[in-house]
Amino acid sequence: MHSFAGVIIPMSGMMVPILIVWIVNAYTTRDNKNKYDAIITVSQNLNNPEDIKELLESLKDKKTKSSLDLRRSGIVTIFVGIGLFFLGYFGLEHSIVWGVGLLVGFIGIGQMMAGYIYPNQSEEINKAVENFEKK
Repeated sequence: MHSFAGVIIPMSGMMVPILIVWIVNAYTTRDNKNKYDAIITVSQNLNNPEDIKELLESLKDKKTKSSLDLRRSGIVTIFVGIGLFFLGYFGLEHSIVWGVGLLVGFIGIGQMMAGYIYPNQSEEINKAVENFEKK
């Protein structure tokens, strides 16, 4: 019985991440399918092709990160690094965890700097003006 548990526990530990990825993929696929079915249903009821084009533009996923998002994620990453550093310093007393905390903190500083150096706000303003001029 002891060797059975020694085999099952690591096997289940390896299978849990695979199960999580499968569940996330299944729900994402189902969500996309429902979204596309809704687009088809709505587009069948629209007569103007310009309305269909506008509907598709409004439903596109926003993949661009604005500079505000980079700054916000940079701050979060900095504090995760600080937390790791203090965990290593006060809790575990391992210099490896200190180094990991410092590395994560410096990655956060880089993200914040990228948010200030490469702002995307001008692109967003131009797009809003163009949409307004269409109407």
